Amino acid sequence: MKKVYSDATAALADLLRDGMTLMCGGFGLCGIPDELIDAVRASGVKGLTVISNNAGIDGVGLGKLLETRQVAKMISSYVGENKEFARQFLAGELEIEFNPQGTLAERIRAGGAGIPAFFTKTGVGTKVAEGKEVREFDGEHYVMERGLVADLALVHAHRGDTEGNLAYRMTARNFNPMMATAATVTVAQVEHLVEPGAIDPDHIHTPGIYVGRIIHVPIREKRIEQRTTRKRPDAAEAAAGGGAV
Repeated sequence: MKKVYSDATAALADLLRDGMTLMCGGFGLCGIPDELIDAVRASGVKGLTVISNNAGIDGVGLGKLLETRQVAKMISSYVGENKEFARQFLAGELEIEFNPQGTLAERIRAGGAGIPAFFTKTGVGTKVAEGKEVREFDGEHYVMERGLVADLALVHAHRGDTEGNLAYRMTARNFNPMMATAATVTVAQVEHLVEPGAIDPDHIHTPGIYVGRIIHVPIREKRIEQRTTRKRPDAAEAAAGGGAV
């Protein structure tokens, strides 16, 4: 079965529909499937429920889908640097289901493993637990969380072969691997597309059985969500400090 598609539009053409649930990998702006997100925006599909740690920043990544009002609900853990995300939430224009970050990760992992629910201490006695079942185990209270699954998962990988085996690099190995297992169809954009056998089996993070479609997206600009720098001391300060910088 051919898994490699010419571009993001072709890979998503028959998969997108209004009201669907979409998982989108990435942490901040690291490891986000930006080319695939752009294709979702261009399609005009709306009423989406999006499962993602956050929503990028204004005008980048999932921030683009918020600007066009294509997202009806976010299941995430962080509003972060996205002003439009925060504005829509505070104005009641966007439904948000907040999760502690570890709980969100485990909900996705559980969904991919076929586990419908699990119990965790995180959130007990807080708003996180409101409306959820709480049980006592060995004298401790735990809140029940449901596993998450999606109609479509969009992920970004450093390397991938034509059979769909994926390897992620550094921080991009965040929500991408677990999301790849938790959707009906997973579409991956990869920076380096190689032939089967070119990736050491011990270095494969997502087996190809989970990946339905692939596009090749060569390395592009690596954006930083928020750049923070320290003021460099002037000459007088450096001299007073013995020349140290």
